[in-house]
Amino acid sequence: TAEVLEAAERLQVVGRAGTGVDNVDVEAATRKGVLVMNTPTGNSLSAAELTCGMILSLARQIPQAAASMKEGKWDRKKYMGMELNGKTLGVLGLGRIGREVATRMQAFGMKTIGYDPIITPEVSATFGVEQLPLEQIWPRCDFITVHTPLLPSTTGLLNDSTFAKCRRGVQVVNCARGGIVDEGALLRALQSGQCGGAALDVFTQEPPKDRELVNHPNVICCPHLGASTREAQSRCGKEIAMQIVDMATGKGLAGVVNGQALSKDFAPQTKPWIALARALGTVLHTVGKKAQGSVQVCTLGTPLQEAGSYLAPAVAAGMLAGGTQKEVTLVNAQLLAQEAGLKVTTTHSDVAPEPDGSTGLLQVALQGTPHRATGTVQGSAPVLRELNGATFKQPAPLAGPVLVYRAKASEPSALPTLAGEL
Repeated sequence: TAEVLEAAERLQVVGRAGTGVDNVDVEAATRKGVLVMNTPTGNSLSAAELTCGMILSLARQIPQAAASMKEGKWDRKKYMGMELNGKTLGVLGLGRIGREVATRMQAFGMKTIGYDPIITPEVSATFGVEQLPLEQIWPRCDFITVHTPLLPSTTGLLNDSTFAKCRRGVQVVNCARGGIVDEGALLRALQSGQCGGAALDVFTQEPPKDRELVNHPNVICCPHLGASTREAQSRCGKEIAMQIVDMATGKGLAGVVNGQALSKDFAPQTKPWIALARALGTVLHTVGKKAQGSVQVCTLGTPLQEAGSYLAPAVAAGMLAGGTQKEVTLVNAQLLAQEAGLKVTTTHSDVAPEPDGSTGLLQVALQGTPHRATGTVQGSAPVLRELNGATFKQPAPLAGPVLVYRAKASEPSALPTLAGEL
């Protein structure tokens, strides 16, 4: 919670031994510069296997039949099921879990179609899933299973409108996140027969207080058991421990939830560029005498084509360093910059002036002022090439205490001083 994070003065990282971080106040952690990481792969197989079990259970009504047996009944005619062979399974979300479900259900002879806004059709074809627009998926499926995060765009992905486009009697599985399937719409579809059965491991409210859906005879459900295997729990525990050790020893950063820029600070090829961006931000703050307004971060040269996303937070961290009571890290730099009235924008040009065309240049400018600094990386050392129009023939290393002097050629004795700690 925010209160716990505020009280934990020495806290640097929160590790979640699992995928979902619903139980972590990520915004409060980000504000305080605390890194949040999870283990996104550790639960995948267990969640996929539970989903497959749910599909089989729906097809043959295994839980209902088992419950009736325990009540002393022998209802052979009541529990007529269907074969999965030849049926069509729609997989919405083709990440780690979705693809594992698809390949396993192909072994039962199911035709797998699906949709994912990120995974390309060429990639999904390699694991046997034909990608189609959602409008074409609804009417083709005998079974639909969802494997997306809970986002504004996926909340209520299955709703009254989409259920109406489905085959009558469609079977629905949600072992991902409560709310992806609209629970009210699902109940209405079950009551009308438009949905023939549903398997739910997750709910909008957990545990659910409204039991109408849980108690429906065509619904089978579990108390959020997707990750509840000995193997998954052991795997996730080991993974989060190893990730924290790797972070502490500088080997790398995995499972980052709220500090993508920080992960670049561990890569040998990007680490000096992060240091350069911080240093140029500090230089700009020192010459501009303020950490407010609009800062333009321009990357020059093909090698820096994708670098703006992680260099902009580093520039913001350099601009804010020493100007706020809060510790500024790559996790919270952009948030604190926004609150301080500092807007950082990025642009890129593939054309970089020689002789740095092969490595690239980073330029930061305080808009509306003459203040501009340009630097590059030589070897693994960040260096300053230009400041406010003055070019350094021999680029100046940006490390430790730095003194910069500007003097008119006719008055060599007049040396206004700029000093800063980088």
